[in-house]
Amino acid sequence: MNKKIKKCLFPAAGYGTRFLPATKAIPKEMLPVLTKPLLQYGVEEAISAGLDTMAIVTGRGKRAIEDHFDRSYELENQIDGTSKESLMEDIRDIIKTCTFSYTRQIEMKGLGHAILTGETLIGDEPFAVILADDLCDNANGDAVLTQMIKMYEKYKCSIVAVEEIPMNDTNKYGVIAGEFEEDSIVRVNNMVEKPDPKDAPSNLAIIGRYILTPDIFDIIRETKPGKGGEIQITDALLEQAKQGNVIAYKFDGKRFDCGSVDGFVEATNYFYNKSS
Repeated sequence: MNKKIKKCLFPAAGYGTRFLPATKAIPKEMLPVLTKPLLQYGVEEAISAGLDTMAIVTGRGKRAIEDHFDRSYELENQIDGTSKESLMEDIRDIIKTCTFSYTRQIEMKGLGHAILTGETLIGDEPFAVILADDLCDNANGDAVLTQMIKMYEKYKCSIVAVEEIPMNDTNKYGVIAGEFEEDSIVRVNNMVEKPDPKDAPSNLAIIGRYILTPDIFDIIRETKPGKGGEIQITDALLEQAKQGNVIAYKFDGKRFDCGSVDGFVEATNYFYNKSS
């Protein structure tokens, strides 16, 4: 498994019901933190890690995502030569730098199913996954995905980003257990999706950053629906972990749960203060 990672998969078909009515007509991935949509932050993180192919799993009502990562000739003509033109520089650079491809998830059957839906865009190679809801920043160095690419180059297996959470929050996350190989590296031997605190194997929760080897697709195909009747990526990763092929990485940086209103407001305040 010596291929370099060049592709990043963005599952973006969810309804964003926690942000209704805002997300009735606007994809939750397009909600802005300051002046950039969440998904653009994720794409920029992938670019900073050396990836140039963005594979996006969308659904009905998500056309705004495709329009955002495309030229807008009428708008650009309108602001050409004005002070507003500089505001478009970042997105123009992204469009020039990356290739974007899209496929639709017809039914919402969980994150595992969303990742499997993206197989047609990824093919037989290792790839990254970013959940745009989890907005990450590392003011002191490499972005989270860049850190994980370095881990992959060392271990050549699937990598999940984890952080310590309060034990009473374990029922919101996939939770891992295993043996520490280094301070921030755990060789995973158990993973449980959203366990009750009394059943949780640890307080190390998986957040929305993954590097996956392509055999995950065949494993997902054989994975039966789990928690909530959905096909969970945690259950598929557990099969890899049983072979010693999953590393959990305690990353450097901050993570904001922008799938919740509280986390979204916290991220907005953080990036506003950072930019002032």
